[in-house]
Amino acid sequence: MTRVAVSGAGGRMGRLVCETVAAADDLDLAAGYDPAHPGLGVAGITVSDDPASLAGADVVVEFTVPSIVMDNLAVWRGLGLHAVVGTSGFGAGRVEDLRRLWGSGGPNCLVVPNFSIGAVLMMRFAEMAAPHFAASEIVELHHDAKADAPSGTALATAARIEEAGGRQERRVESAELAPGARGADAGGVRVHAVRLPGLLAHQEVLLGSPGETLTIRHDTTERVAFMPGVLLAVRGVARLPVPVTVGLESLLGL
Repeated sequence: MTRVAVSGAGGRMGRLVCETVAAADDLDLAAGYDPAHPGLGVAGITVSDDPASLAGADVVVEFTVPSIVMDNLAVWRGLGLHAVVGTSGFGAGRVEDLRRLWGSGGPNCLVVPNFSIGAVLMMRFAEMAAPHFAASEIVELHHDAKADAPSGTALATAARIEEAGGRQERRVESAELAPGARGADAGGVRVHAVRLPGLLAHQEVLLGSPGETLTIRHDTTERVAFMPGVLLAVRGVARLPVPVTVGLESLLGL
């Protein structure tokens, strides 16, 4: 049985991951770490503020914030834990930093921009479509408490569009009458981030050529949608062929 620890166990996602792991017949919720919630009881464990409390686990699921995630991962690497990372903020530069930090041999680290199976398919469909259209843009919409903008999913989608040969051919670029009106430039793909109460996680990829457009949209309405992907990652991280992997695609056979 795989022993699983959760870093950020006191947060909304962390608590849900704890409950999901505890309910799985083939997984054992071994420990929870969260310096902001020491002593909190979650799914039959008591959350600790001591990172050494995770030493007996096989896999740690990291759901914290971008400002501390790299320090945490250095600790989990030192403890010899496989890591599944749900924290956002992993653009190309940070992934390269992680590869240098993690090194080779020993445990694996899987960085997941989005645990929703539907969102993974949305990114794959956008990657497939991109070379066949003249230009593309991304609109991502999230709740107003999200820690960063653009989302990790949007940045990952933009990178995959660029890598797939997506073009950005427009005859006219509008002058911005208000700074930022055209969105952020993510590798040539314009990304627009919406933050509103009432939203959870949503993304549209819009692709256009003369005479036609294609819109690929994914909506997450409850956080429970992320849990099948979390379980897939926890169960599969140890068998990944390289030390650091980005995305669930390899575990889904995409």
